[in-house]
Amino acid sequence: MNAPRTRVQRRPVHGVLLLDKPLGFSSNDALQKVKWLLRAEKAGHTGTLDPLATGVLPLCFGAATKFSQLQLDAPKTYEAIARLGVTTTTGDAEGQVLRECAVTADMLTPERLAQVQQQFTGAIRQVPPMYSALKKDGKALYEYARAGVEVERAARDIQIYQLNVAPALTGQAQPAIKIIVTCSKGTYIRTLGEDIGAALGCGAHLTFLRRIDTGGLGIDRCVTLADLEAMDEAQRLACLQPPEALLADHLHVTLGTEDAARFLSGVRRRGAWPDAKAVAVFGQSPRALLGVAHVAAGELIPDRLLSPLEIQQILQSQPGASAAGILETP
Repeated sequence: MNAPRTRVQRRPVHGVLLLDKPLGFSSNDALQKVKWLLRAEKAGHTGTLDPLATGVLPLCFGAATKFSQLQLDAPKTYEAIARLGVTTTTGDAEGQVLRECAVTADMLTPERLAQVQQQFTGAIRQVPPMYSALKKDGKALYEYARAGVEVERAARDIQIYQLNVAPALTGQAQPAIKIIVTCSKGTYIRTLGEDIGAALGCGAHLTFLRRIDTGGLGIDRCVTLADLEAMDEAQRLACLQPPEALLADHLHVTLGTEDAARFLSGVRRRGAWPDAKAVAVFGQSPRALLGVAHVAAGELIPDRLLSPLEIQQILQSQPGASAAGILETP
């Protein structure tokens, strides 16, 4: 008989863990693994990475889940390797080969690569791949693709903020290019690799994909799953960054005790603040994130607030901190 499974005692955990997602894990697989390691009650991620992709995957816990949408919408930077001369059904190395084409020297001259680089920089339109999680009549496109059904997809507007395309030294006989791209939400890097290959005249598919930044959160700040597994519980919790790590590009406003308590109750506050669409609001004593807001005509208008319980739990996790003051209703 198998021994009964030990039930994990969940607890409130608040913050952001920057994971270097390993190869072969879906984003949800990685999330559930880290959630189990932290024994966290509530968790979510900030946009999926394919199992064949590695790199930056911000995982949000507790109060931080309220701001996960901000990372979904943030620009992202990827490194990719595209093998030239071979196209596949999926746009990556997992798919079946569709066609092969010779790669000639004139396709890879600095002038030709610069031309293609310019062609795919700025506002462009991209047709989503069949092997994607986009829905058509309530069914994911990849389900149609696996059944051999091609579904018409409308091209979508995306933004390529920066693009670098150069020959890649892979040690393989087949020529390849390295792509470094910073792009908007909704960009499919597999499709970008295919489109660049088509523009070069030989086709391509991705053999490597790594996200190295999302919304200013870089790979150098990430922890691996293997490292997390080797840590004790206190070390894992120490890897968490506060929820405001997701709000680095927000205007920061700090309120005194009375204004903080009223703001936390959803009441607008008046002050000499400039108009701003994205504001991170803090209480002063003790310093604690209260939520996000926007400023219009001198009014600080709440958008998303932490609960008093969440603030109390965050402060209690900080040695010597107290929730007194900002949680008192004047």
